[in-house]
Amino acid sequence: MGRKYFGTDGVRGRVGDSTITPDFVMRLGFAAGVTLVSRGQLPHGDRPAVLIGKDTRISGYMLEAALEAGFAAAGVDVMLAGPVPTPAVAYLTRALRLQAGVVISASHNPYYDNGIKFFSASGAKLPDAIEEEIETLVDRPMTCAESASLGKARRINDAAGRYVEFCKSTFPNDLDLRGLRIALDCAHGAAYHIAPSVFHELGAEVVTVGVDPNGLNINDEVGATCPETLRAAVLANGTDLGIALDGDGDRLIMVDRDGSIYDGDKLLYVIARARKAAGRLEGVVGTQMSNLGFEHAIARLGVPFARAKVGDRYVLEMLHERGWKLGGENSGHIICLDRHTTGDGIVSALQVLAALIESGQTLAEACADLVFYPQKLVNVRLPSGFDWQADKRIDRARAQAESELGDRGRVLLRPSGTEPLLRVMVEGQDAVEVERLAGRIADCITRCTL
Repeated sequence: MGRKYFGTDGVRGRVGDSTITPDFVMRLGFAAGVTLVSRGQLPHGDRPAVLIGKDTRISGYMLEAALEAGFAAAGVDVMLAGPVPTPAVAYLTRALRLQAGVVISASHNPYYDNGIKFFSASGAKLPDAIEEEIETLVDRPMTCAESASLGKARRINDAAGRYVEFCKSTFPNDLDLRGLRIALDCAHGAAYHIAPSVFHELGAEVVTVGVDPNGLNINDEVGATCPETLRAAVLANGTDLGIALDGDGDRLIMVDRDGSIYDGDKLLYVIARARKAAGRLEGVVGTQMSNLGFEHAIARLGVPFARAKVGDRYVLEMLHERGWKLGGENSGHIICLDRHTTGDGIVSALQVLAALIESGQTLAEACADLVFYPQKLVNVRLPSGFDWQADKRIDRARAQAESELGDRGRVLLRPSGTEPLLRVMVEGQDAVEVERLAGRIADCITRCTL
């Protein structure tokens, strides 16, 4: 069936619009609660329980209260974790043996956006079938359980500390970070009070950026989507490297001491190379956006490679299908299934650091075998209801670009799963040609929407 509210990463939009309102979010919590109650197989008399975590957006207070009310009305107990990274909710849901986890976040988006995403009891994203079941209930009239069956709520005061210890446990016991100076950019987001403790307690000297959230500054010229800020901090403080997370802590971008920026493809390669050397790498999953140079480098390691649709949930699905443990996106989502059930910026950074320490190499040396094709990404805003796939002018523009590239590159058009954008990606051997073709296709799309 079609998905009315859920995108590739939960329900997301601008605060105050049709879905990101107290009324809708309360009904969403109620619908999710009813679904959990109907699917629950708990001892007689026990109620299902969920964990709610959030990032640092000012709207999180409002949406947290609405979700809590919806779940309670459905007879579901609620545990409130406060501001914690998205992967912390996945971990705590599993560790506390709860029926689901809920994150209030719009990830890398500006503060005026927000969203709701769900995790299952196992700490994985909810399957499409369950999201669709929730959708069928959202638009129905909301009722209320009997008073004696209403859910209760309580705060988990040690949620951050539990997650710090979990992150540290994913780093090899025989290694530490002593002697390393790290610049750490937390994007004024959910990891602001967690990530510095993790790296400091493992022995690193930490210079922090983006650790003063005020509800409005999340992802504002900081974090994984603005690595230039981290680069400036690395160069200004002379640190050995830099680590940038996004607003909800599941993306990772790094910078070396010379100021070079390392995206998800490069960091995934560093981890893959180390695991191949250790004899524990079955295969690697990338996405349609993964650079051809990355694919070729993985092939040179003698490791199978597969491309999933863009979105960490699709990377995760393909990893499970193939029985592999490592995958990710060039945007910085990296999934290490032998360490966590979902993508995690802090955990991924620790895997990169472990690989560098064990090899005695710098980031530049570890990526020396990577030769990336020039890649140009242009975002084109689409008006509501515009069917770009049915427009023959756009199809001709894409076909013409593919003809000019031949076997020297590729073209990808894909809609954003979180914003009204069409992403135009062109990749090839010649940077000038790539830039020209991407601009030409983007201009065509813009003209078609007028």
